[in-house]
Amino acid sequence: MTTVRQLLDGKGRQVYSVGPQAPVLDAIRLMAEHRIGALLVMNGESLAGIVSERDYALKVILRGRGGDTPVRDIMSSPVLTVTPDATVQECMQLVTDRRVRHLPVVEAGRVAGMISIGDLVKAVIAEQQQQIEQLESYIHR
Repeated sequence: MTTVRQLLDGKGRQVYSVGPQAPVLDAIRLMAEHRIGALLVMNGESLAGIVSERDYALKVILRGRGGDTPVRDIMSSPVLTVTPDATVQECMQLVTDRRVRHLPVVEAGRVAGMISIGDLVKAVIAEQQQQIEQLESYIHR
């Protein structure tokens, strides 16, 4: 079974973040610039929360707040995290049950990366394709 560590080794460990005091408009610009749906909210080296496009839509736009609203006012906290040893299947279960799209990866108390539901779906498809190829190879012997 594929682990989160293997996913991060393949996709990279780049994490984009903002501070809790940053204006939400800066966070949205950063997400747009990097074509991502969520940012970690970091207080120095400490994970304080996560902010997503959904948070912006529900907690800023629909409530009539401005772009200068601090990220800390709309971020989700505490954050659901996984370790690098978690399996793709375990993560799929988490994102399904908890209705989240992003999982920060924490190892020894430090952020080691972030995976998205898209990363998980790609991994599941790759595993299934590999199984199909193995079965076809077995059948054609």
